[in-house]
Amino acid sequence: MAEQAKKLMQIIQVAVANLDNLERVRTAVEHLGRRHVEEYGVKEEHYDSGGTALLWTLEQGLGERFTAEAKEAWSEAYGLSW
Repeated sequence: MAEQAKKLMQIIQVAVANLDNLERVRTAVEHLGRRHVEEYGVKEEHYDSGGTALLWTLEQGLGERFTAEAKEAWSEAYGLSW
């Protein structure tokens, strides 16, 4: 699980670094999502739960700094893996 958490943080860092150009990372992130479906049996509802948990965590950690604009950007970035 620790390795998976590390990988998740790495892909989130890539998405954050490319928020202004998500097309640049779209193929790699979509491939990652497909691989999780094929290898681990991940279902779309798992991504929904994960996205909800990610947004909640960011909101809790950032408080008022987690603006509607930031939430929208994170939602868009996370949506790449679906």
